[in-house]
Amino acid sequence: MPELPEVETVRRGLEKLIVGKKIINISSDWQKSLPITDNEINNSIKNHEIVSIGRRGKLLIIGLDNSRSLLIHLRMTGQMVYRSESYRFGAGHPNDSLIGKLPDKSTRVIMELDNGSRLFFNDQRKFGFINISENSKINQIPFLNKMGPEPLSQDFTYKIFKARMKNRANSQIKAVLLDQKVIAGIGNIYADESLWMAKIHPLKKVLEISEAKQRALYESIIEVLNTSIEKGGSTDRNYVDAEGKKGSYISFAKVFRREGKKCYRCGKTIIKIRAAGRGTHLCPNCQRI
Repeated sequence: MPELPEVETVRRGLEKLIVGKKIINISSDWQKSLPITDNEINNSIKNHEIVSIGRRGKLLIIGLDNSRSLLIHLRMTGQMVYRSESYRFGAGHPNDSLIGKLPDKSTRVIMELDNGSRLFFNDQRKFGFINISENSKINQIPFLNKMGPEPLSQDFTYKIFKARMKNRANSQIKAVLLDQKVIAGIGNIYADESLWMAKIHPLKKVLEISEAKQRALYESIIEVLNTSIEKGGSTDRNYVDAEGKKGSYISFAKVFRREGKKCYRCGKTIIKIRAAGRGTHLCPNCQRI
């Protein structure tokens, strides 16, 4: 599953290429990948202009000029690949479909645009989807309705962060960070990195964390996510950027996948434990329980 920086990297790539273009047609050979009726395609998608590319948590949102949006979830192995006579790019799971001839056996949805270009949704494992919703109803979708605030939004203040932490006072902090109902889009890599930066042990309960360290964690989350987006996301197996280049954040990670190596801050050995059911990396000296 991609984390917020990977999906934001895809969003920014698409924004440069398809905003302002009209969708001439959209088709699929796998109904679950495009659970949209022919009537909806003909009346709500065809011949409508793409006006925006947004994101909510890990969901891509392609806004149309009719107050409707296409909702795209890449899941584990999804790709968005743009092809025109003069330009190509791929974003998503880094297999050969990013650069090979399309459509291929992993292609689930093909979107044809008015400049002759095509946008391919490839998905080897068939878990991803493209659906449609009226803009006014997007926030009513069950998994979006329960989703926490966007950590990179200007509205995500320390006051809001502190209040959401307080609601989970008896929970371990790593589990809280991974809960999408608390904060949207944070996954395993960035939870570990943020906790290391704030010097907080992943198993520590929220109520045991001082005010100063809670503020440090809030600031660390924002810094880590912004840094990762600047680097194009992580290289963690499944995601590359809008031009088919692997993200470089993992190579700059301070703690994730560095077990057995020296902590950049204190020189002690990084260890790996289980927290919130996930492999978790920390410095036992900097992040004491």
